[in-house]
Order: sequence, then structure tokens, then C-alpha cells
Amino acid sequence: KEPESTIVEMLKDVTLCEGEDAVFECRLSRETTQDAQWFLGDVPLQSNEMNEIRVQGTRHTLILRKVTLEDCGPISFKVGQHTSAA
Repeated sequence: KEPESTIVEMLKDVTLCEGEDAVFECRLSRETTQDAQWFLGDVPLQSNEMNEIRVQGTRHTLILRKVTLEDCGPISFKVGQHTSAA
């Protein structure tokens, strides 16, 4: 069983205007095959035309494209037992 990854660089709050892209980044202690998941409120996010989810080594990035007021809310990133929120 692989050692658990921990979040070493937490999410930071982002403030922007409607129509801009919101970028959230987290860094893990190690590359992992563990399930990592992004959430807006309680809703799990998937990569699609509005959301881009990237993984580059230990860096996990979420880009919310052209945000609206409806996108306002807590963003969280979960891996294993660890969570970071902004």
C-alpha cells in the first residue's frame, strides 16, 4: 500500500470579477494514485468546458472558467483524509 499523500501547499482564497477565470492550486507531499477530488460546496467537480482540472506531478490545479455569481462558494480539495478549502 502506498504511503498517504498530505497537502503541503494549501488553497488560497481568490477574489475576482464576473467573467474572469478562477485558478486554485494545491501541492501534495508526493505524487499519488490516490483519488484526489475538487468540490464547489458539496458538489464534486469534473473536467468539462467550464472547469479544467490539471495534475502536474504533485501540483493539482482547478480552473473555473468565466465565473458567475452562482459560482461563488467554498472550493475544497480532498485527497485521502486530507482537505484544503478556500
